[in-house]
Amino acid sequence: MIIGIDLGTTNSSVSYFTEDGAKIIPNRLGKSLTPSVVGIDENSNIYVGETALERSAVYYDSTAQVFKRDMGSQKVFKLGKNEFNAEELSSFILKYLKEDAEHFLGEKVEEAVISVPAYFNDEQRKATKKAGEMAGFKVERIISEPTAAAIAYGLYQKKADAKILVFDLGGGTFDVSILELFNNILEVRAVAGDNYLGGEDFTQILVELFIKKNKIDRESLDSKTLSHILDQAEKCKRGFSDSKISSMNCIINDERIEFQIDIDDYEEACELLLEKIRNPIKRSLSDTNLRLSQIDDVILVGGSTKLPIVRKFVNKLFGRFPNTSINPDEAVSLGAAIQAALKERNQYIKEVILTDVCPYTLGTEVVMERENNRIEAGYFCPIIDRNTVIPASRTQTLYTVYDNQSKIRINILQGESRFAKNNISLGELFVEVPLALAGEESIDVTYTYDINSILEVEVKVNSTGNKVKQIIKNKNNDMTDEMIEKRMEEISYLKIPPREQEKNKLLLFRSERMYEESVGEARKQLDYIITKFESALKTQDPIKIENAREIFKEELDYIDEDQKLR
Repeated sequence: MIIGIDLGTTNSSVSYFTEDGAKIIPNRLGKSLTPSVVGIDENSNIYVGETALERSAVYYDSTAQVFKRDMGSQKVFKLGKNEFNAEELSSFILKYLKEDAEHFLGEKVEEAVISVPAYFNDEQRKATKKAGEMAGFKVERIISEPTAAAIAYGLYQKKADAKILVFDLGGGTFDVSILELFNNILEVRAVAGDNYLGGEDFTQILVELFIKKNKIDRESLDSKTLSHILDQAEKCKRGFSDSKISSMNCIINDERIEFQIDIDDYEEACELLLEKIRNPIKRSLSDTNLRLSQIDDVILVGGSTKLPIVRKFVNKLFGRFPNTSINPDEAVSLGAAIQAALKERNQYIKEVILTDVCPYTLGTEVVMERENNRIEAGYFCPIIDRNTVIPASRTQTLYTVYDNQSKIRINILQGESRFAKNNISLGELFVEVPLALAGEESIDVTYTYDINSILEVEVKVNSTGNKVKQIIKNKNNDMTDEMIEKRMEEISYLKIPPREQEKNKLLLFRSERMYEESVGEARKQLDYIITKFESALKTQDPIKIENAREIFKEELDYIDEDQKLR
């Protein structure tokens, strides 16, 4: 039997498929959700789930939580005298779920379909697959969480065509996906999200409010006390489901401190978090050329969508009440079980074709010819645009840059920035080319991306027919998305003097943001006008720069307005 697993940031769950549909498998405590928490004692005993969560109040330093955000990185979690990475910690959760499933079903379970956030990158998906294998599973299928949720809602059984937006706000990640249903095909049209936005961040807001209100020196608090405050903040957050006023009751240095807050003040404190939710929604709609009015159904997924302030925000944003007919905590797990049944060709399920998309743009590093035949290195050349339906294969022809060039380096990149150094390098390969004048030798670079996020890169030297092929594997990049974003911001400020002028800097930042939010022809258009403005900046002529800036702003406004109308 193949089971479905939702490996979540805050909670995880496991499901199986029966003739009556997908069902949640209760854990050994009889509950449908297992906290994604791992602890270890001095005797190297591993505790998982609610036990580990309960234990963390006393042994916080030997407990790990919210490690899903660091999948695919080299971050080390120190639990007492032991060290683990995120994959290892996740494997403990998966092994726990495997044992519960085998006990409940009364048979061995060797294979699982595991869900991941739609916006997980290549390395994070491979790390999830690795965690499953470490837990003893055969993992042939990784499914995006919003796709799983859409399946769980039985959307593929509808007779009419429909466009569906899945709003997935979990404990640690936020995804928005747009899917289209027609006949027996459920096609993912676009995905966007934030791997560092979730319910945990809404809890942290209450922690900060509590500390600020009571003028507490955070640095003076030990990890155990911080864990206690965090636990109280989580309970306070959930309290808003029953009342417009909620409270925290903390004991610090043997002193009981009470804190009350009403939902309006809490909502105001969460404004920046709520605003961050808008950007992925806007991006996914832009990538599909759809308006909100063209969306037929909005589905809420993830435990954090139960928060009243999130529900209120979503209702106002979409101008309608979203679909919540299935428990948001269980939808992904149930959908993964249905996908498992589809893989098994279960007789009780209707056949449906699922398509997914590439969540990030894939490309390579190139040099660009600028004014006066000047060559500039370090630019990103997209080959497979984000939200391209997969499996997909695309080819880009590249040429030699220098006379008698004997070798070409292919730096395989993933990301949305114009600059190669701001994107994630997945690997590299080299090909030898015959000596010739610049531009006379060429190579065809072909990227092929499959449904399990496996990237194959093939490079063909056109004059000789020689080929080099490589399957891209996890490079164990130790930079998180947050670190990369911070680095990009720092690099943006380290520009030549004219860029330090505030008006110029503002437009450049805006143009880079728009470039990352665009694909295809829009990207080419933006690259052209950005380059034109950069050329004006390099003249260091104030009059030329001012004239170019006015034109640049008008062009950006036009493109921005055009995108909004789509």
